[in-house]
Amino acid sequence: MLERRQDVEEDGVVLRHVRKPIKHDSGVKHVTGRATYIDDIPEPEGMLHVSPVLSEIARGTVKNIDLSAAKSAPGVITVLTVSDIPGANDVSPISGDDPLFADGDIEFHGQVVAAIVSETRLVGLRAAALIEVTYDEIDPVLSPRDALVDDTTILPDYAFGQGDADAALAASDTILSGSLSIGGQEHFYLESQAALAVPGEDRDIVVHSSTQHPSEVQHVVARVLGIPDNAVTVEVRRMGGAFGGKESQAAHWAAMAALAADITGRPCKVRLDRDDDMRATGKRHDFVVDYKLGADTNGVITGLDICYASRCGYSADLSGAINDRTMFHTDNAYYLPAAHILSKRMKTNTVSNTAFRGFGGPQGMLAIETAVERLAALRGEDALDLRKRNFYSNGRDITPYGMRVEDNIIADLVDGLEETSDYRARREEITAFNESSMVLKRGLALTPVKFGISFTTKHLNQAGALVHVYTDGSVYLNHGGTEMGQGLFIKVGQVVADEFGIDLDRVKISATNTTRVPNTAPTAASSGADMNGMASRIAARTIRDRLAEYAATLFDVPVSEIAFHDNHVFGGNQTMTFGELAKSAWLARISLSSTGFYRTPKITWDRESATGRPFYYFAYGAAVSEVIIDTMTGEMRVEKVDVLHDVGRSLNPAVDIGQIEGGFVQGMGWLTTEELVWDEKGKLLTHAPSTYKIPVASDVPEHFKVHIWDGGGNREETIYRSKAVGEPPLMLAISVHCAIYDAVRASAPEGAVPMLHAPATPEVILTAISSVNAA
Repeated sequence: MLERRQDVEEDGVVLRHVRKPIKHDSGVKHVTGRATYIDDIPEPEGMLHVSPVLSEIARGTVKNIDLSAAKSAPGVITVLTVSDIPGANDVSPISGDDPLFADGDIEFHGQVVAAIVSETRLVGLRAAALIEVTYDEIDPVLSPRDALVDDTTILPDYAFGQGDADAALAASDTILSGSLSIGGQEHFYLESQAALAVPGEDRDIVVHSSTQHPSEVQHVVARVLGIPDNAVTVEVRRMGGAFGGKESQAAHWAAMAALAADITGRPCKVRLDRDDDMRATGKRHDFVVDYKLGADTNGVITGLDICYASRCGYSADLSGAINDRTMFHTDNAYYLPAAHILSKRMKTNTVSNTAFRGFGGPQGMLAIETAVERLAALRGEDALDLRKRNFYSNGRDITPYGMRVEDNIIADLVDGLEETSDYRARREEITAFNESSMVLKRGLALTPVKFGISFTTKHLNQAGALVHVYTDGSVYLNHGGTEMGQGLFIKVGQVVADEFGIDLDRVKISATNTTRVPNTAPTAASSGADMNGMASRIAARTIRDRLAEYAATLFDVPVSEIAFHDNHVFGGNQTMTFGELAKSAWLARISLSSTGFYRTPKITWDRESATGRPFYYFAYGAAVSEVIIDTMTGEMRVEKVDVLHDVGRSLNPAVDIGQIEGGFVQGMGWLTTEELVWDEKGKLLTHAPSTYKIPVASDVPEHFKVHIWDGGGNREETIYRSKAVGEPPLMLAISVHCAIYDAVRASAPEGAVPMLHAPATPEVILTAISSVNAA
């Protein structure tokens, strides 16, 4: 008889997979090139290619569009325009303001005006160049500052806060004013936007889409084609990266492929090349931030008045929730007793900005961290000491949006990192180096992260799953989450395998499909494992409980004595394999299939009154970054990074550390090298890897130490007390920006208060140095 090994057991489940560093389910496929993405799916017979035609102006109207040359080109099947849409010309997620094809008005450079449907992709690209469009051009509004002058907003202003910020500032011993520019960021997923649509009978259609939100794609395709949702099936096996860029904006290209398939009756594929993808899809929102920060004689923050103006682009997309989250994260880890936080959502003639890892939170955190760095410079002290005095603590635990911080661990976590990174000794060493070095200056910063976990749009906090057990004991798992390389599928697979006490390779992790789990939320807000893990566990546990009751009758023991582990079921002194039990249960007409549904508890946010609890819990972290800058050229190198991050009780430490490392590097790119540039006509100039610089391997320092904080798990009842890990690590990279600021400060006269904008490119670093020295 099999003996139970000494494994961790929780809630009646022996954990053989959960909390183990198990490799990504597609890891080998990733590194060998065998993972199947949209463009790797075997092309159905008769498949056509769809090539979008993009506008060459940023603002104006279409006077005339001549399709004749393109339509007559060999290999061209048809050319689609707005007149070919049988349903609504709307691919927006919420506001109805984002057309599939421009209908007279052009609102950004790169807007889709038509699409070529052709036998080959090369034919389509060549035919697109044959379309002649004439415009009445109008001067575009491009930047948030320009939009503020013109007073053009895409959504109403929104504000919340607590206390009397004006009175608090008036009574402050120190008032610091600032105006900060925060740049956007291109997602630069390795797999560009892509979709394959296959028509069926009765106008049914199957769409393979590279999307984080299959249900949204289903709704949009049905809306554009004028058919019910039940006629559209959307399937996603995996994405080659997404980072938020495929949450709402994948629907545009899926709808385009579906329209072409519906009209031609043949399978149709869209796959954007890198330049078109960067021109025609949204970015992280860039901001201008104006603020006044007050403090007492000890440097404790007394008041804050801050205004964010963001570049939303030409349509609303998800800008409402994104800008709200910026406001929610203005405090980061600091208690703000009196705060007025205002957000202005500016309309510009640029591509509609959209979700990006952190969803607005990084911009809010960068604003307050920059202000804290400047306050420390004004006071002539180490910014870490100032940070620690302002952390949330007992009695100082209410956020500006009225939520109590109940799970605060930031002080302990920061103290731990301060000690393990040898922060104080390094500070002394860097101070000595800077005193003796005229040209090269080093900088050091330790910054905290407190990031709220949940969709702030309440109804999105729900998930579904479908689990089947077959009579051989193998398990089929499906849920509403999507896999974009982040390891969601393997984590949920680990949970289900442990519920049944079987090996992980007995669980088939299947593609996300709208016919199996309907009406799902996007895989976003760092909530994929939280919600889909719980839904899948609920489904698996329902089946396991049925099997346990049946096994109890077979073994003639109480249900409480039934245990599942090692691919067997045990009861008293009896045992059988899990497969034998499944076969016997089927013969006894016991259902071996179940759905599971989970909704996040405790979410009560009311946006109108700005009251409630928008987050289920907070994820915490901290990072120490050390940099060196050349004050003559502005060049910068990151020399050391130490990270301590809170993931609760990790479902998979290997996957989580990978997410922490990747998030940090992506955040570092946003704040240092990734600069978006438009010309005065609204044309994106940084539209390819030749002009847009993401971090490469040589930008990552050899000293890059990442540790998971062993803090005892999550006080809330998440899946095995784990915490979300997708987005929070990106904001750890704010430590790099603050370390650069520290180095700039070292090059400035004593008592000077530099201003460092983001991204901190060599030009920006030089400007900060020259400006503060000139002042």
